[in-house]
Amino acid sequence: MSLVTLSHVCSHLQNASKARLGLTSVPSTNLILQLMLSMHAAGFVANVHRGGPHPPPITGAGALAHSVSEPVTQENVASRRLWLQLKYWNNHPVISAMSMVSKPTKRVWLDAPSLTRIVKGFEAGYVRGLTRTGECLFVSTDRGIMEARECVEKKIGGMLLCRVH
Repeated sequence: MSLVTLSHVCSHLQNASKARLGLTSVPSTNLILQLMLSMHAAGFVANVHRGGPHPPPITGAGALAHSVSEPVTQENVASRRLWLQLKYWNNHPVISAMSMVSKPTKRVWLDAPSLTRIVKGFEAGYVRGLTRTGECLFVSTDRGIMEARECVEKKIGGMLLCRVH
């Protein structure tokens, strides 16, 4: 798990949403794919498409067309990209800030009771609680990447990845 690549993706998505890009690409790794699918389920990203170095076709309504992606081979595995369609609400980006909680040199692990404190808005360790409306904290667990509220419901802990609001 490369947190360096994930930190680059966090800053790229924050900059892309501030620049009002409709479509952007990030490197395709399993960790980033799981995080983007969790962000899609949470409503931060409109669409996630795994493809090559060229963007997928866009339909007239502004949505990504369902196209058959090219198969992964040894020749093209390094050029695989995740194409993300960013969301905007009332002409404002849905992703206003995206920051890492765990750093490559300091990984932050929390158990279920500590995550419960964070979800309720209190501080746990040096991690701030979730106090803003729509703020999400994504956690890497042994069952995949989940939002902190899901981890509290299932009573599992894990490594904190990033905070999005």
